Amino acid sequence: MKVLIVDDESLALARLKRILNDNDIFDIVEFNDPLEAIKELSKTKFDAAFLDISMPNFSGLELAELILNIQPKTFIVFQTAYEEYALDAFRKGGMGYLLKPIENSELKKILQKISLYKEEKNISKKILGKVSDKIYLVEIDEIFYIKADLDEIIIRTKDNFVYAKKKIGDIEEILKDKDFFRVHRSYIVNVEKIKSIKSVEQSKLEIYFNGVDEYIVSSKDGAKEFREYLDKKSI
Repeated sequence: MKVLIVDDESLALARLKRILNDNDIFDIVEFNDPLEAIKELSKTKFDAAFLDISMPNFSGLELAELILNIQPKTFIVFQTAYEEYALDAFRKGGMGYLLKPIENSELKKILQKISLYKEEKNISKKILGKVSDKIYLVEIDEIFYIKADLDEIIIRTKDNFVYAKKKIGDIEEILKDKDFFRVHRSYIVNVEKIKSIKSVEQSKLEIYFNGVDEYIVSSKDGAKEFREYLDKKSI
């Protein structure tokens, strides 16, 4: 795992590096100056970035936004002495949050999340989500449809509604090589799971599925594009 650490406090940086080493993470690039870290992003691809939130001239929140623009698959972890930054941290794309002084037990939890995140990206493109307090890795073929829900998505499988902290546009990108179609700004359907389609008012579509007793409704534009997609599939 390739890790970036950026912290203007040398002692905090050294402590985090030591704890990462204790957890067998040695491929680390470290900076006290966030502007120097930015230069490194053009040369090195990182799996995870540990960023201090409060730094002079360039905050960790600003740096995270820049990292995700350049390397959108980087797992961002914020570290700070102040709990009140937590909400802003997650809004900026943070997937982990560590309070200083960082404890090994808390870092281990973050490393487990990173491991699952990497597994989700690399193994059969499974999607990581939660049902209550249980973590699920959902197989693509298990999905009936996906619904956008504020800052999350809901993945409908045969037995569960799985919640994932993702944007529906990101999931659409993951599924682009699969037989899925976005029929509404809030819905992506698995075409292979569709049982029947019914035209309704305003030229929209009601879409029914094999295996779950429910349906979703497309948008007008989504219905038009989906009809064209199905026509091409039938040629």
